Amino acid sequence: MNAISKIAANDLPLLSVRQLDKSFGARTACRNINFDLWPGEVLAVVGESGAGKSTLLRCLCGDQQPDLGQVLFTRRDGSISDLYDIPEPERRILMRTDWGIIHQNPRDGLRFGVSAGANVGERLMAIGARNYAEIRRTAAIWLERLEIDVARMDELPFTFSGGMQQRLQIARNLVTQPRLVFMDEPTGGLDVSVQAKLLDLLRSLVGELGLAAVIVTHDLAVARLLADRLMVMQGGAVVELGLTDQVLDDPQHPYSQLLVSSVLQI
Repeated sequence: MNAISKIAANDLPLLSVRQLDKSFGARTACRNINFDLWPGEVLAVVGESGAGKSTLLRCLCGDQQPDLGQVLFTRRDGSISDLYDIPEPERRILMRTDWGIIHQNPRDGLRFGVSAGANVGERLMAIGARNYAEIRRTAAIWLERLEIDVARMDELPFTFSGGMQQRLQIARNLVTQPRLVFMDEPTGGLDVSVQAKLLDLLRSLVGELGLAAVIVTHDLAVARLLADRLMVMQGGAVVELGLTDQVLDDPQHPYSQLLVSSVLQI
C-alpha cells in the first residue's frame, strides 16, 4: 500500500507536528516544522549533518522538549494528546507500549548487563506480562524472527556482533507490537553486507506489522527502500516533502537536487 492509499484508509493521522521550533542558544536546530504521519506510513528524514534531523527526532520521541509547537499523538481510543502535555509517568508507559526507539548505537537501546532474552522479555514485563515461561517463549520467537540463534538467548549482548546487537535492539522494540517506531540511522556503522540483510528484515517487518515509522538517515538508498515519503531538511527547516520516489527522481528544491546528485556529502 502506498502513502496515498494509506492516508485514504485512515481518518486521523497517528502523529501531527505543528510549528515545532527548537534552538540551542543562538543556533536554530528546527524551525517551523509541520507534517502528519499516518498509521502504517514510513517517513524518512534526510539532510546534511547539522540540518536538524536528530534534534527533530529527539523532539518527536520525547527526549528533547521543543521551544514552541506541538507533537500530537492519536491514541488507540481516537483521542488526541500533545506529547508534552502528558504527565511523565504516562509518557514513559507510552514509550514502552505504543512507541519504540531504535538507536544508531545499540548500546543506547540495550541493557548490556542482562541476557539477550531478558532484553526482549523486559519489554513484555513492562506491559504486564508475568508468566516466565510465556515471556521466554515469546522472546525466543522474536529472536528467531530477527535471525538471532535462540541457543544464544542467555548470552549477554556484548558477545554479539554489531549487526546482531542491532537486530536484538529491533526485537526488543517490536516485541510489544508498537504503533510507531523512531529509527536513528538504524544501519549506520554496519558493514554493507550486514546493512543489506538488516534492511531486508526491517522492510519485511514494517510491512507485516503495519508499523508507522520516522527514520533519520544520511543514506538515500535506505530512504528509497523503506520510506513512503521523504522529508528533506536544510538549516533546521523542511525544504521539500513528498513521495519518496518523486522527490528522489524529480527533486524540486535546489538543495534536494544537490543531495540527490551527491554534490553534498551528508
